[in-house]
Amino acid sequence: MPAEALPSSENKGRILEMYLQNSILDAIGNTPMVCLDRIVEKYDITGHIFAKAEYLNPGFSKKDRIALSIIEEAEQSGSLVKGQDVVELTSGNTGTGLAIVCAVKGYHFVACMSKGNSMERARMMRALGAEVMLINQAPGSVAGQVSGEDLALVELAAQAVVKERGAFRADQFKLYSNVRAYEQNVIKEILEQTGGQIDAFADFIGTGGSFTGCAKGLKAINKQIHCYVVEPETAAYYAKPKEREAAGKTGHKIQGGGYFMDLPLLSAECVDGYLTISDEEATETAKDLAKYEGIFAGFSSGANVRAAVKLLSDRERGKNIFVFLNDSGLKYLSTDLYE
Repeated sequence: MPAEALPSSENKGRILEMYLQNSILDAIGNTPMVCLDRIVEKYDITGHIFAKAEYLNPGFSKKDRIALSIIEEAEQSGSLVKGQDVVELTSGNTGTGLAIVCAVKGYHFVACMSKGNSMERARMMRALGAEVMLINQAPGSVAGQVSGEDLALVELAAQAVVKERGAFRADQFKLYSNVRAYEQNVIKEILEQTGGQIDAFADFIGTGGSFTGCAKGLKAINKQIHCYVVEPETAAYYAKPKEREAAGKTGHKIQGGGYFMDLPLLSAECVDGYLTISDEEATETAKDLAKYEGIFAGFSSGANVRAAVKLLSDRERGKNIFVFLNDSGLKYLSTDLYE
């Protein structure tokens, strides 16, 4: 480049201000919305599926949003101070988000995760500087199928670390900063991307935070927007309460949710209905997303899109359904999802 073409110091400053982020944390959010017209055609249904590509966040999942929200709110309130460790139980996605946020902000992060989750997640968290504690599954549990009993063992481990180290617990199942991450920022993005043309929302529940945050935000705009909870067929804690005792120990492949337990952040008054998705349906639809839409996502994304397909085939025929594409298929290469 000729010397006369080089930017001046003043122009360099403007370029930095216009194009560069201060850190990778500024790249969290503002993910694109994709209209899944090819899936609609494949399943021979009428309507539209608007899918938010959350796997394009820096940690390859929507949980980057809550990680940033939890840490920043804790800093503002004084419940997290410099020098403290940060601890949380995770299936891997929230842990990855917290590892990223803590790396940038200078906190030591300890992730407590069941050995039933895919190992790509543990390797990624370690690469990001996290200390990863892998907890044995409950007797009788199947690798790749994390049950509520497995999560209870991880919870005990997380509590022990918090007590031992005087650490801050980034409790994604209880802290309302989880819900606020969606109710505030995501709703604004959705409205800008769709022009508010949404008739229904379906969400596979892990903590219940994304469902509650989005459902409250959408219903504040239009009470007629129907919001549906999505659960694994074999762990439908809310959809099939009469079957809880019989199904309480049943596993499933849809990692990141379906833990068969009460979720304090799930707002029952926002629920207009429940849908259950089998392992086979989630797997098939995730593969169809890759084959027909060029979207390489995980089990729960397949579950969300299959739920939207069911809605467009029945009670929401011809409508516009919003869902999340929760995480990347790269996190499942050690599973049978893309064998």
